[in-house]
Amino acid sequence: MNEKFIPVAKPILGEEEAQAARRVILSGWVVQGPEVAGLEREFAEFVGAPYACAVSNCTTALHLAMLIMGIGPGDEVITVSHSFIATANSIRFCGATPVFVDIDPTTYNMDPALIEAAITPKTRGILCVHQMGMPCDLAAIMPIAKKHGIFLVEDAACASGSEILWNGQWDKIGKPHADMACFSLHPRKLVTTGEGGMITTTNAEWDRRLRILRHQGMSVTDTVRHSSKQVIFEDYDEVGYNYRMCDIQAAVGREQLKRLPYIVESRRALGSRYMTLLADIPGIKLPFEPDWARTNWQCFCIGLPDGCDQRTVMQRMLDNNIATRRAVMCSHREKSYADLPLRFPLPMSEKVQDNYIMLPLFSQMTDEDQILVVETLKRAVSC
Repeated sequence: MNEKFIPVAKPILGEEEAQAARRVILSGWVVQGPEVAGLEREFAEFVGAPYACAVSNCTTALHLAMLIMGIGPGDEVITVSHSFIATANSIRFCGATPVFVDIDPTTYNMDPALIEAAITPKTRGILCVHQMGMPCDLAAIMPIAKKHGIFLVEDAACASGSEILWNGQWDKIGKPHADMACFSLHPRKLVTTGEGGMITTTNAEWDRRLRILRHQGMSVTDTVRHSSKQVIFEDYDEVGYNYRMCDIQAAVGREQLKRLPYIVESRRALGSRYMTLLADIPGIKLPFEPDWARTNWQCFCIGLPDGCDQRTVMQRMLDNNIATRRAVMCSHREKSYADLPLRFPLPMSEKVQDNYIMLPLFSQMTDEDQILVVETLKRAVSC
C-alpha cells in the first residue's frame, strides 16, 4: 500500500487568507460590507464583466438567476441531468420544470444538437453547465436561445479561470456571453471562500435586483444605512432571501483571487501531464479539450476500460491511499426526481456517471504524486 495519502482535491489556503480573516474580525464589521464590495469589484474585473454580485453559494446564485429571468410554475427550462443536483434544483425552487437533454460524449457538456427538439411553447430558457471547468459550446447554444427568444444562463460553478475563444480572442468564463453566469466558491473549486457564490451579468437592472433579493428584499443596504447622517427606514417591496456573503468570507476570497492565475496555470500543467502519463493504459478514455476552449481542469475525469467495475477500481485506489470520485451524478436517477418523467433518453449521461471516475488533481501535487496515481490506476484497472 502507498504510504502517502493523496486526496482528490485540496484548496490552497495560507497565511494571507488567515491574516485577511483576522483583519476583518478585528475590524468589528463582519457581515456583508466593504470586503464583499471589494471582492465583487475584483471578480468582475478579472472575468471582464460589468457587474458581479456575491451570494452565499452557487445554489443560491442559480436560484436568484432563475428568479430574475422570471421563471415560475408551468415554465420549462432546458438543462442537463448530468450535473450536481443544485443545477436542476434551482429550476424546481421556482416551481418550474427542468427538461433534461443528453451530453456531448467528448466534453461531457450539453449537446447543442439536442436542444431544439426539447423546446416547447412552455420553454422559457436554457441553463447550460461548464462541467468540471470545461467550457460548453456557447457559440452553438447562444444562437438557439436568440432564435427562440429564450434566456440563457451559464452554470459556471466549476469554471473560475476557464476561457473560451470568442470572436478571435480568449474571454474568461464569466464575461457574460449569456444573460448571467453563476459561480461556486466552494473548497472543491479553484477559488474558495469556504462557501460562497458569484453572479455576473451585463444588465445593470438585473444586478440591482439581485442585490435586493439576496438581502431579504431590503431597499437599503447595511453600508448605506450605517454611514448615513440621517435616520433611514428601509422598505421591503418584494419577498427576498438571506443569500448574503459575509465580509470574513469575502476577505479570504480576495486573497484567493490573487492566486487564481497561478492555480489555473499549475492545474493546466498537471492536466497536460496526466494526458501523457495515462496515454499508455489500454482502454482508458481521456478527456477532450476543444481548440476553442481552455479548461481550468477543476476535475480530471477519465473513462475506465470496458469491463472494469467503477466501484471496484475506486476501492482499489482507496485501499492504496488514493482518493477518487465517481463522475458527475445524474439528477434524474435520484429519488427526489422520481416524479419527473424523462422526455428524452440520456444514455451518455448515464454512461459517464457509471463508468468514469475523477482522479486527484490540485496545485500542490508533485510529479511523484501523479506518477503514483497513474501507477496505482494501472494496477486497479487490471480487471
